[in-house]
Amino acid sequence: MSGSETRSRRIRHLPFTRKNFAPFGDVIAATGAHHYPINAGTTERYHDLARLEAIGPSARQLISIFRGLPRTLPMQIVMMERHPLGSQGFFALQREPWMVVLAPDMAGKPGDPVAFLVEPDEFGLCGVNYHRNIWHHPLIALEKVCDFLVVDRGGEGNNLQEYSYPEPWLLERA
Repeated sequence: MSGSETRSRRIRHLPFTRKNFAPFGDVIAATGAHHYPINAGTTERYHDLARLEAIGPSARQLISIFRGLPRTLPMQIVMMERHPLGSQGFFALQREPWMVVLAPDMAGKPGDPVAFLVEPDEFGLCGVNYHRNIWHHPLIALEKVCDFLVVDRGGEGNNLQEYSYPEPWLLERA
């Protein structure tokens, strides 16, 4: 790939805001969320933070922990994946930056990807929920090994589709 091709295939970064992320899913964070006291005032509930989806035979939600090894930027993005039968939520369990790469659907294939740098200073501990059928790159931890609580779809049926780009995209730090 020549230098000009690399420049033209750089992934565009968007600010990590609820509005910018909304076409792809939900930002999961207490900051700016509807909340109210419960348990005789001893707990604050931040309510309805993400739209979870699970369709198909024997569909159910499951919870896992993913441990992401740090990636070095710049890196090439060569594939994307999506989950046609359910949403997929990632919630960081520590205050470390991480990256999200998403793409709109273009007739069953991912279009041009965009990136979000998720930094804990903006929302505190936070996560994202990808809506069903949203193209995304697998987990991208930065700087340190990071653990994520993941809410995913379990049950029968193939809930994973992958697509390999004919030419890689370059992901750099914002």
